[in-house]
This record gives sequence, C-alpha cells and structure tokens, in this order.
Amino acid sequence: MKPFGVGTKPYLFEKLAQPDKNGVSRWVSKTEFVEEYADLMFKNGADWCRASSTITKKYYVEFDKSVTPGNSVDRIRLNGFRDKEEWIGNQTIRADIKAYYQKERCVILGTSKPEVDHKNGWKNDSDVMNTTSQKCEDFQPLSKAANDAKRQFCKECRRTGKRYDAKKLGYPVSFYKGNEQHNGTESGCIGCFWFDPIEFRKHLFFKDSE
Repeated sequence: MKPFGVGTKPYLFEKLAQPDKNGVSRWVSKTEFVEEYADLMFKNGADWCRASSTITKKYYVEFDKSVTPGNSVDRIRLNGFRDKEEWIGNQTIRADIKAYYQKERCVILGTSKPEVDHKNGWKNDSDVMNTTSQKCEDFQPLSKAANDAKRQFCKECRRTGKRYDAKKLGYPVSFYKGNEQHNGTESGCIGCFWFDPIEFRKHLFFKDSE
C-alpha cells in the first residue's frame, strides 16, 4: 500500500503513534490531538479511523473507552498490519510447484486436494517470494482448514514476535529449534511446528530415541 498522503489524518496519526516494525503502536490519548495533530480530534465518532477508512485498510485499529465515564473513545492504538499482500510481498507460487503439491495430501490432516502453503509464514525470504528462485521444499500441502489456522497463527507471530507453542497441540516440546521469540530473519520460522509439521515430528522421534 502506498504511504498515506502528507498532512492527511491517517498520516498524522501514524506519525504521532509511531508503530513498530510489526505495525503495533502505543495507546494514543485524545488529549494529544493538539497543535500539529489538532485535525485528529473528534467528538462522537472518529471518522478517519472507522471500519471503511484508509487507515484501517493498513492497520488493525483498537479503541479504548475506559478512561472517562460514558461511551466515548478516549484512546486509540494501531495493533498490527492487516494480512495483505502489500505488506508481505508477492505471494505467487510457480505453476510447477503448485501442480506438484496439489496432487499430494495435507501434511497435518492427510486430506486430498490441498492448498499450497509457504512454509515461511513471515514471507520474508526473498528467494521464496521470487518465482525464479523458489524451490519445491519451500512449500508444503495443507488442507484449507489447516492453512487457515496456520495463517492466523503466523499473523499473530508477525504481530507479537512470539512463535506458536506446539505444546498447545499436545506435543511434548514447544519448538525443535530456537525458542518462543522469532528472530525476525528468514530463518526465524525454522523449528516451529507450522513451518514444517513433518520435520517437527521427525525431531520428536529423534528425541525419544536418544
């Protein structure tokens, strides 16, 4: 998505809130809407950050009404980027790779006719995001249900920087490599269950045989 126009309300709020690399900002109080940011002030409804507004096409916007009595918005924050191709690059998968995996079965549920999933949920590996340098092992077959679940967990990981804990699925270990914190690099997903469930299970076997 193109940067917000200079001087527009989304531009002003983004400048004031200073979101981090994951699109998460501090809570910004309406009392800060003064001087340069005076145009952000509103009474009943914040027209510039409603569901159909420009800023909500880029960010998840949260409101806090707990500071003063009544039902008015007191504070606003940005709580992560929306999961759009604009912020994570071109997601095109080369035709031969798609054709190969669409004949396989989901690596989690074993069902046929899977979707083809980028193993790297952060999609920050330039080789994987380029159809000329993609390799078959960069992808895996997942059912729609499994792929939807992975997409949600990867989005949460990108927002918080914390990887999915496989113990929530009943596994005895959380990760086979690394820890809860994603390192932000292209190797940061390795060791997470969702990056490669087959490889994850292999490491459980190796662990048990030690």
